[in-house]
Amino acid sequence: MTAPNLAGQHVTVAGLGVSGVPAARALAGLGAVVTVVNGSDGERERAQAAPLREQGITVRLGDGDTLPPGTDLVVTTPGWKPTSPLFRAAEAAGVPVWGDVELAWRLRGPDSPPWLVVTGTNGKTTTVRMLAAILEAEGLRTAAVGNIGVSLVDVVLSDEPYDVLAVELSSYQLHWAPSVRAHSATVLNLAPDHLDWHGSMEAYAADKGRVYEGNTVACVYNAADKITEDLVREADVEEGCRAIGFTLGTPGPSQLGVVEGILVDRAFVENRQQQAQELAEVTDVTPAAPHNIANALAAAALARAFGVRPQSVRDGLRAFHPDAHRIEHVADVAGVAYVDDSKATNTHATEASLAAYEHIVWIAGGLAKGATFDELVQKSAGRLRGAVLIGADRALIRDALARHAPDVPVVDLDRTDTGAMSEAVREAARLARPGDTVLLAPACASMDMYLNYNKRGEAFADAVRTLAAREQ
Repeated sequence: MTAPNLAGQHVTVAGLGVSGVPAARALAGLGAVVTVVNGSDGERERAQAAPLREQGITVRLGDGDTLPPGTDLVVTTPGWKPTSPLFRAAEAAGVPVWGDVELAWRLRGPDSPPWLVVTGTNGKTTTVRMLAAILEAEGLRTAAVGNIGVSLVDVVLSDEPYDVLAVELSSYQLHWAPSVRAHSATVLNLAPDHLDWHGSMEAYAADKGRVYEGNTVACVYNAADKITEDLVREADVEEGCRAIGFTLGTPGPSQLGVVEGILVDRAFVENRQQQAQELAEVTDVTPAAPHNIANALAAAALARAFGVRPQSVRDGLRAFHPDAHRIEHVADVAGVAYVDDSKATNTHATEASLAAYEHIVWIAGGLAKGATFDELVQKSAGRLRGAVLIGADRALIRDALARHAPDVPVVDLDRTDTGAMSEAVREAARLARPGDTVLLAPACASMDMYLNYNKRGEAFADAVRTLAAREQ
């Protein structure tokens, strides 16, 4: 694909933020006439707009619906819904709409590094960071980029001589990136999420499945999640591209899996019908929870598809440490472990988190985003010692517990102020016994009480540390 000549083109960038600001700057640097539109007009947005305006970029705050006259191209940031009036106006005017990832792909130079791409409902960031650690252990020049918070536009226009990129893409980004063609890619898992944006589970899955289109070496799928394998079957890939599965059980040919505590490869070996290559031990993965082992296998599969040696998989996994608020052990207090998984903002992630521990006092609640909790509670009821509920939609979880786990004691905190977390931890400590785990895995978004899941996790950790200090 020939890089587009954008000099003199009138380009409208939809949205500021992590993606919009770099895209606007890059487009202006390429000679485009850039206008940024943004629906909100607050202090944060004005601060972001000021340096863009100094660069000669027009920024229109408080109106994200109207297409500026003369627009030749719209470049959108991920959060904007396809049904937004701006895009309807663009369609009516025959103006193409690209996502910032699509723009990055089209701006790549002839010597640009290949992309190893990770998507899925849960585990994307952890997996892409694992992948980058493995690639670095191999001695490759790489970076974890994309939805992880590093602009792909900045990366492809930089002078850094990368060998390969570990790319995290969300379903939003994939929706607006039809031209991306990865070296190898994975869909880690699929569960209902962001359906208000996509409109249906089918549309959500279809956007995730775009990650497999045009893959050249490997399409990596989750053997325990049939939808991901179906997406591979439906993808139009390059001749010779292989379907590679990962499983927490014993792998078959063309799969990676686990045998007696060892991560093994039966996909990238000379005789995959009869041989398996040891990659690492389960204890090399931190934390060694089942869903995190699955993340490690997916990262290993992508790395092996790129030709990485087995010992580099082991060394990379040993060197990797997860980001905060992802099954993060905070402290042990009076024989009880306190674990922060504030990043578990939907039921699929929370189910995986609950499955990692035997006896749990569960702290949950927040904004449900249309989710239901019956299936989650049914699957996890046998592990629950008790539950402490917080947040605006806690009644939905309380009712599911009443239906499917009526013997589990429940504390319903009728408050949504940020101080509720301290009370939640105290109540959880009262319910817990030595050997139990108090687990913050909310199954809900955080914005009813906190700025984001990070702030919620920090509040939990602070409350645990206060509790620990009192016990001394």
